[in-house]
Amino acid sequence: MDIKELQKIVQESGVVGAGGAGFPTYVKIDERANTILLNCAECEPLLKLHRQLMEKHAYEIMKTFHMVAETVGAKEAIIGIKRSYTKAVKALEQYIGEFPEMRIALLQEVYPMGDEVVLIYEATGRVVRPGGLPIEEGVAVFNVETMYNIYNAVENQKPVTSKLVSVVAEVEKPVTVRVPLGCTIEDVVNLAGGTTVKDPVYFVGGPMMGFIGSGSQQITKTTNAVLVLPKDHNIVMKKQRKASIDLKRAASICCQCETCTDLCPRHALGHPITPHLFMRSASNKDFQDLNPFLHTMFCSSCGVCEMYACPQDLAPRSLMADYKGGLRKNGIKPPQAEAKPVEAAREYRKVPEERLMARLGLTKYDKDAPLDDQVVKMKAVKVLLSQHIGAPAVPVVKAGDTVAEGQLIAQPAKGLSVGIHASISGRVNEVTDKYIGIVCK
Repeated sequence: MDIKELQKIVQESGVVGAGGAGFPTYVKIDERANTILLNCAECEPLLKLHRQLMEKHAYEIMKTFHMVAETVGAKEAIIGIKRSYTKAVKALEQYIGEFPEMRIALLQEVYPMGDEVVLIYEATGRVVRPGGLPIEEGVAVFNVETMYNIYNAVENQKPVTSKLVSVVAEVEKPVTVRVPLGCTIEDVVNLAGGTTVKDPVYFVGGPMMGFIGSGSQQITKTTNAVLVLPKDHNIVMKKQRKASIDLKRAASICCQCETCTDLCPRHALGHPITPHLFMRSASNKDFQDLNPFLHTMFCSSCGVCEMYACPQDLAPRSLMADYKGGLRKNGIKPPQAEAKPVEAAREYRKVPEERLMARLGLTKYDKDAPLDDQVVKMKAVKVLLSQHIGAPAVPVVKAGDTVAEGQLIAQPAKGLSVGIHASISGRVNEVTDKYIGIVCK
C-alpha cells in the first residue's frame, strides 16, 4: 500500500488521535518519518484502556504498526510502554519476533510519560524543539487505540463509530466500555452501575489535564475517561478557582522557590518554560520582559507545576493557559526558540505516578476497570461534526434520512478534516451546524 492510499483510507474512515486534541491521523502518515512510535504510556493516572486494548489485541495492533512503518519507509518502529503493564508487555513479547524493525521501549512509571515530547526523548533520545512537531525529528507518534482504529479501517473497512472509555472513581463498578460516538456521559456512567456520591462531578479525561463536564455532554473520538468525583474533591475545587483570585494569591504568597520550574517536564528537556518567572511577572503586572509571557506558548499544560510541585497551592498552569489562549486569540504565534541542553538533574526530578496519585487523593480509586470490548447499544446519539483539530465535517444527510451504522453522514471539509459516520442505525432526526442527531427506529 502506498502512502496516498493509506492516507485516503484513514481520512475517510474518520481516524484521529484517540485522546488529547484529536490530531487527524492521515497527516501523520508521512514519508519523512524514519521512526514511528506507539504510545502505550497512559499519560494520566487511573486511565487503563490503552494497556487493556494492547493486551487483548496485541497482534492486530502490531501488524498494523508494521504496515504503517513499511508504508512510510520507517527504519524503526518503537512501542513505548510502561514496564509495570506486565500483561500487555507479555502480549507484545509473544509476537515481537515477527517484526524485525520493531522494538519495545520499557518506560518508568512517572508522569507525564505519555506526553509525546517526553516519550520521544525517553524512547529515542531525540529532543523536539520548542513549539516544533515530532516529524521535524523524523518521528511520528500514534496511540494504541488510534492504531487499532487504523487496523479496522484497513482490514475490515470499518470507520470510527465508537470509543473506549474508562469510567472510574465514585461509581459502583469501575469499567472500560466501548460506546457509540454521540451518546452522553450520563449514559456511560450508568454502565458502571451509577454513582456512589451525592451531587457527583463528571471529570472528563485524566485528573491532571481533564475538565469538568456535564451529564448531557457527548462522547467524542477523544474521550478517554470519565472520573466521577465528589463535588468537594481537591481536583474539582482547583478546576473551579477564578483566575483573578489566583493572581492575587500569587502576588501575596509566591516565594519564587522555583519548584514549579525545576519539576516542569518540558523545562527539563531544555524548553524555555519558566513558570516561576511567569508567576512573578503576571502577578506584579511586570511587562518589561515579555519572554515569560510568550514562552507560555511552549507549555503542554501537563499540570505538574500546579497539581504537584507548588508548596503554596498556586495555579501556574491555569494562569499560563489563560495567557496562552489570549495570545493565540490575538494572532500571536510562538516565538522561534531552540532547546537548551537537557537538564543534568532531569532524572531526579521525575514525578512518580504513585506519589502523584497520593498527592491528588486518588489512590483509593486505583482499582481494576475491566474491559468490555463489545459496543453497547444506545437508543439515540448526537454525533458532533467537530471532534478533532481542524475544520468540522460537512453533513451529507438531512432530517428524515435513514442511516446504517458506519454510513458516512458528514464528509471531510476542505483543509484539515476527516469524515464522520453514523454510530448507530436509525433515522436522522436533527442536523445542525454542531451535530447530527440519530434515533433508533
